[in-house]
Amino acid sequence: MLHLFCKKIVLIIVVMSLTWTVYGQIGGRGNYNFKDFNRKAYYFGINVGINSSGYKLQQSSFFINNDSIKVTEGNSEVGVNMHMVTNLKLGEYFDFRFLPGFSFASRGLQFTNVSDSKVLERKIESVFFELPFHVRFKSEPYRDKRMFVVAGLKYSYDVQTNSKSRKTLLKVAPHDFQYEIGVGMQMFYPYFIFSPEIKFSRGLSNLLIYDKTQNEARVLENVVSQIFTISFNFEW
Repeated sequence: MLHLFCKKIVLIIVVMSLTWTVYGQIGGRGNYNFKDFNRKAYYFGINVGINSSGYKLQQSSFFINNDSIKVTEGNSEVGVNMHMVTNLKLGEYFDFRFLPGFSFASRGLQFTNVSDSKVLERKIESVFFELPFHVRFKSEPYRDKRMFVVAGLKYSYDVQTNSKSRKTLLKVAPHDFQYEIGVGMQMFYPYFIFSPEIKFSRGLSNLLIYDKTQNEARVLENVVSQIFTISFNFEW
């Protein structure tokens, strides 16, 4: 269901983007809409998108000599993002951006047994409350369009954390700090700004909660989050 929902979102936004792009090519020859928005010191909006979330794994010294697990690897899953946008201009080419919101993600880890080569998957479903802080650098506008690069830090908290569950074989911490980098394009229309954006996020801390009684935890040294996001900003 989640995959079908994501595909519908992407299809709708792609159709809208093509329609608006054609309109802009036919009707807009200069930076008329850009000039109207450029007078504003700040503006607001919404951000929606899809993400591919996973883990970057580092094996422990115990993994080399263990006789039960021979392979460990992360498995990325598709999720959905929904954020608010607050944008403050810092001169002509820079913005400061704050995007509080929620991210629905599912991440998996796979363990292959030595005895029968059976693959066991541990799936972790999460609902993150996120607080991203970004600085954005923008190019010169051309025909009501403008390229940009963005970088910043993000704090996220998993409100659906498994860290206190006694039944979970592999536990991860609910708190995470990540750095983010991305690129995108602003398209200025009479009543709003449409900005598709591609972004990569990588965790700065080890999320693994070590449990010496579980082999799945003992064979790992570090579990770090990494996320690839395609998002769409609508601002006014």
